[in-house]
Amino acid sequence: MVMSGSGERVVFVVDAPGDEALLTGGTIARLLDDDAEVTVLFGAVLAGLAPDAAAVTAARTALGEDDPARWRVLTARPEVDTRDVLGAALTEAHATAVVIAAADRDLRQAAIDAAGDHGVPVFVSSRVSQSTGHRFTAVDVSDQVDRKMHALTAYPNRWSVDGRLVRPGDGSEVLVTGTETFLRGPAVPHPADPEPPTRATRLLATLMGLAAGVLFGVLGTVAHQTTFSLGSVTVPIGLVLALLAAGSLLLGLRLVVGDRLVVGAAAVGLLLTVFLLSLRSTGGSVLVPAGVLGSVWTIVPALVAALVLAWPRIPARAPTA
Repeated sequence: MVMSGSGERVVFVVDAPGDEALLTGGTIARLLDDDAEVTVLFGAVLAGLAPDAAAVTAARTALGEDDPARWRVLTARPEVDTRDVLGAALTEAHATAVVIAAADRDLRQAAIDAAGDHGVPVFVSSRVSQSTGHRFTAVDVSDQVDRKMHALTAYPNRWSVDGRLVRPGDGSEVLVTGTETFLRGPAVPHPADPEPPTRATRLLATLMGLAAGVLFGVLGTVAHQTTFSLGSVTVPIGLVLALLAAGSLLLGLRLVVGDRLVVGAAAVGLLLTVFLLSLRSTGGSVLVPAGVLGSVWTIVPALVAALVLAWPRIPARAPTA
């Protein structure tokens, strides 16, 4: 999460009043210090606890926000999906990032889906997520710890505060430190992103790659001996076109499909076809006679296939928030 100043418009989604202070209070305070716009959305109120407007106001003021309209409980109606309600809130806030500190699975998923609908990056508080294999973002809030502790004291009905130790009513203890950690969102897709292929789709693509390799192998083998004379120079036009076609097939599949299995199938089809057609037939004819052209057509496609398959995948740049 990049603290870049007034350009930031970050929406925080939490379960209930108090969670914003405990889980993300330092980050909220730091963003506000950097002149960012912060919106806090409470998804629900804990059972048996009525929303305490005075406590919310005290916590909000302690963290540095003076606009009460930016901290509010989500208005949900039975006929409106929570995802749509959150989406409307993101649109209203012109959100550049969404920070999720909601332990409720339905609320968390609705926030992730709404962020995906709007192409907004997501950060999930590591305290409410068990996700693994994602990038961690640690936010230094050392300068904001005192304000965070002040905000926590605004909710005496949820916990007691002793120095930097917070004791919720369930008997657990939480030590407040100068760092708040988030997981870079669990693959929040943009609406234009393709969905991952299924096994059936991948199998079909592999078979099509194999067939394409066989076809290009046949056409290239038939054409690679074609030449024409340009004055005193003999141009191996057939070999050039055959190599260009084979290379374009393998490289194009790697760039567009990106699946080494599909590219490998095309390479196997191409090279196996060239090998089989290089053998002498029962009638004694040879489609790939010995010589420079035949040797080049036999060797170069194999080298191109090895290079294309071995080339590392370059990861896409992650959007900054």
